[in-house]
Amino acid sequence: MIDTVVVSGGNIQVDFALDFLKKLKKETNRKTSTQTSTSHSKALQLIAADKGLEFFITAGITPDLIVGDFDSLSSEGKIYMEKLPQTSISRLKPEKDDSDTQSAVNLAISQGAKDILILGGTGTRLDHVMANLGLLLSGKERGVNIRLADVNNFITLVDNGTVLHKDRQYGKYVSFFSVGGDVTGLTLEGFKYPLHDHHLRFAQSGLTVSNEIKEQEARITFSGGNLLMLMTRD
Repeated sequence: MIDTVVVSGGNIQVDFALDFLKKLKKETNRKTSTQTSTSHSKALQLIAADKGLEFFITAGITPDLIVGDFDSLSSEGKIYMEKLPQTSISRLKPEKDDSDTQSAVNLAISQGAKDILILGGTGTRLDHVMANLGLLLSGKERGVNIRLADVNNFITLVDNGTVLHKDRQYGKYVSFFSVGGDVTGLTLEGFKYPLHDHHLRFAQSGLTVSNEIKEQEARITFSGGNLLMLMTRD
């Protein structure tokens, strides 16, 4: 279950993001209310990555943590930030190796986050989008699940044996890509265009673009590699 949301400075549709956060908080509260004395459920942590703070200002929500060098934050945002005494602020130097989003993710992981959702991580800056996609693989290598979502897309790495439910899908289309090397033995069952024991290369991924879930359940299996899944609405 998602335990941390990082809001970055890319394109973000406010109503969509608010609805997404509302559902996540409801799920978190439900799990917390049913926890046993031996469990350690905690509230959903909200992190603003630099310009991502603008979303919190617009939405009227106070983040738990703000991370960034704040070079892209508006003057109004900087004033607002200084009026949040209960919010931790991690100030970064502009000359740094990691992006603000990556720094926010790294800090969340250092604090124990295991399942991170990034909002505002997509948009017209394809260099930032590519860097954020790289975070998914970096998270997997550290035992942390990282996902990206916007109003039209849900992006995540999937495990061998993943089952998708048609009544819970994010959008009509499901696409798959290999990252960090080829995916071997890819088998897709319950899809409009099934595959069996396919060797997926990034340079030849047209075959796995714009598939659709046909049955009530669709199963994804593969024998090796890292499989990126995009569920899209448009």
